Amino acid sequence: MTAVRLPIFPLTGAILFPGLQLPLHIFEPRYRDLVGTALAKDRRIAMIQPRAIAEGSPLFGMGCVGRIDDVEALPDGRYNIVLEGEARFRLLRELEVTTLFRQVEAELIPDATDEALSSVERAAFEQEARIFADQQGYQVDWQSLERLDDASLINGVSQIAPFDSAAKQALLEAGDLATRCELLIQLMQFFGRSDPDESKVTLQ
Repeated sequence: MTAVRLPIFPLTGAILFPGLQLPLHIFEPRYRDLVGTALAKDRRIAMIQPRAIAEGSPLFGMGCVGRIDDVEALPDGRYNIVLEGEARFRLLRELEVTTLFRQVEAELIPDATDEALSSVERAAFEQEARIFADQQGYQVDWQSLERLDDASLINGVSQIAPFDSAAKQALLEAGDLATRCELLIQLMQFFGRSDPDESKVTLQ
């Protein structure tokens, strides 16, 4: 195991997967400092969810490090950036730092690059995705989705799905693509078929 030091952007509800992109608008002074520091070094920023909204909240055990692929520096010091996911990481410990932003020691997790679903798994996902989209009233370009490879499809939907933070974290922590696909199907069933008149459903 090789431990790496990572600057983090803790953000509830936001996850990133290797190979995918995440656009971010950076306006808080500490995260402006984070971006400026990253641009001056290796352009890497680690995304990880906090376990609560409160300042300094403990972190979930896994996140994803991304590289700043595109950046727009605004005149007032804010940034618009696009992160490209590089690798998931396992949190080892949070570090004591003097920077405005938090930093962690982490272990990078190598992900398989040739993962694929069986035809049955892919068909089951697409069927459930159509049901979920209809229930939620989403307009989806199904022809474009059908052209995506399995990893881009499953990880992409996991990243943008309108689930709570615990559900999104579970998707990020799934050990392989088939497991993530099955979990995503279960979550679409759970969230899509709950009573819309009830208070927001959460998976804890």
